Amino acid sequence: MGYTIEDMMLVSKNRYNMKMIAGKNGWSNSIVWTHMLEETTIVQNFWGKELAVTTGLGFRTTESLMELAREMVKHHGAGLILNTGHYIKEVPQELLDYCDENDFPLLTVPQEIHMGDMIKDINIRIFLQDSADEQISNAMIKAIEVPDNQDAYRKELLPYFDVDGTFQVVLITLKGLDTMDTVERKKLSYRIQMYLEKITHNGNFFYYDSFFVLVVNDVQKKDLDEIVEGMLTRAKKRMVQFPLYVGVGSEVVDISNLYISFMRAKGAVKMSLRHEENLKYFDDLGLFRLLYSVNDTQLLEKMKNEPLKEIMEYDNKHKGNYVDTLECYLKHNGSIQAVAEEMFTHRNTVIYRISNIKKLINNDLATPDERLPYQIAYYIRKM
Repeated sequence: MGYTIEDMMLVSKNRYNMKMIAGKNGWSNSIVWTHMLEETTIVQNFWGKELAVTTGLGFRTTESLMELAREMVKHHGAGLILNTGHYIKEVPQELLDYCDENDFPLLTVPQEIHMGDMIKDINIRIFLQDSADEQISNAMIKAIEVPDNQDAYRKELLPYFDVDGTFQVVLITLKGLDTMDTVERKKLSYRIQMYLEKITHNGNFFYYDSFFVLVVNDVQKKDLDEIVEGMLTRAKKRMVQFPLYVGVGSEVVDISNLYISFMRAKGAVKMSLRHEENLKYFDDLGLFRLLYSVNDTQLLEKMKNEPLKEIMEYDNKHKGNYVDTLECYLKHNGSIQAVAEEMFTHRNTVIYRISNIKKLINNDLATPDERLPYQIAYYIRKM
């Protein structure tokens, strides 16, 4: 998940006497670069995940510091470091409160620290971690694409993950993601990663197969639920123009089974998009789990259309609603009264339609076996 605020603190706490004084819930924010700034204009061009450092030369008042913090939060910055002692004598309580409310890390280093050396050191570490993350992502993709060729990925991932442990894939998308240009998609990726709080080196985030992919290793279900649901909550609040759709795959054991969780997450995210529900767990999809595990799309298409062919043709010719009527009839296990109530139709009309449907399909729908092909057809239509 990149070089994080937590990573930086491990080194900088002693080396630069760095302290985190507010926004501590943002400890897992990853950093793409560090900028020295004394005015807010450059912040307008931030992509997200940038770390800002200021001596306070251009921010000598509480309001100017507040403006800087607000701009950083608005543009999805990773955090803010204040060089205290010369221009910034005391950190305003208003700024502390704002950073806590927005989980935005606010850090300090004392006046005697040489800012240029510190920024150079941080940026070198970011670069090295980015290189490692790219290698990890490529190895993860190999684990998905060629799971049987463990030599292609296992040794590569061994230093970073418990390759014998549990893995789970979360797929994140939005409408039109695959048509975005690389720059727009990269900016969006940075934003989403900012919303994935409380996960650092037991996770990896990358773009693959038209999805943003989060792979987690040895993460408990309740923790993953909190991470995913928290991300969606923050995205709805801060990224209203881009509704996200998320599918969570099953937990699997051993990196060689990562592809299973990926394929299941793919089924879940397709259901999320199809029904415009922000979050779907594959393990909660019931019969859809089986249908999404079928790779033969021609077979699924055949099972969807063949049973309903006659009544679809009837509906097209007569502008009827026999397809919907049969679905409702099966859903209510043959209850004429329940169908009449749901469809706001007279009972006698429902009886007439069902009688005609049975004649068209040459099936009395009297037994579970007789009803099953039609029930499956309707399930496939909802995929």
